[in-house]
Amino acid sequence: MTDSTVQRRLRSGTVVLGGVGLLAATLTACDSDPDKRCVDRDSYTTSKGYKVVDDKYCKSGSSGGNAGWYYGGSKSGSRVKSGSFTKSSGGSGGSGVSRGGFGGGKGSSGG
Repeated sequence: MTDSTVQRRLRSGTVVLGGVGLLAATLTACDSDPDKRCVDRDSYTTSKGYKVVDDKYCKSGSSGGNAGWYYGGSKSGSRVKSGSFTKSSGGSGGSGVSRGGFGGGKGSSGG
């Protein structure tokens, strides 16, 4: 191998590793609760659920209203329903948001 071939391989390896690191940093920076929405607790109607408001009302703590984080549910327009104000702890037997994934079933596999 020549020196230029070795340098080219080192550079391409650096690009791949740098790209993987950038992807990992991007995924880590993303919100870990994609189903978390700030809602006005006083806006509930049976047919439509809660009105989604800007996140700043839940983050500031002094919204002038009654805002809170709402987990899960189904969103339709600017409203959300069928979720919970309680964040799932990730354990079994609780209520709240349940996320699927590899090995997330309750049964066992094997033969």
